[in-house]
Amino acid sequence: MSCASDRPEPLPNHPAGPPDEEAQLLVDPRLHQAIRLFNAGDWYACHDGFEELWHECQGPMRPVLQGLLQIAVAQLHLERGNHHGAMVLTGEGLGRLQRCDDQALGVDLKSLRQASALWLQALQSNAATTDLPQPHLQLVGEPSR
Repeated sequence: MSCASDRPEPLPNHPAGPPDEEAQLLVDPRLHQAIRLFNAGDWYACHDGFEELWHECQGPMRPVLQGLLQIAVAQLHLERGNHHGAMVLTGEGLGRLQRCDDQALGVDLKSLRQASALWLQALQSNAATTDLPQPHLQLVGEPSR
């Protein structure tokens, strides 16, 4: 499981539930498009992509998708001058992703959490964010930027 959940584990001798949600998402072209849009800084469009997938998920990938879309919407709020909204959503997204493994959906969540923590710290202290690199979804196995 990729994120801590309040759901009980399946009982022995009972079906494990739906097919592996992460495996299904990894072959879904919408996920890859949302990741490309995120990395291009197209916050509104990537949010739409992640949200569509999030609405379809009921398993352990749901909080991962929600955290990713919250980080994206935080950046959208910042672009639109909504400092408070950016701070709140960065914190919520980071909090959601803190409960997840370091890797999910082919993405290095550990590096995203580290970058998001820097954004949150800057937003909370009203520091300039212009020197911070744009959040990036580092793919597992991809060389660091």
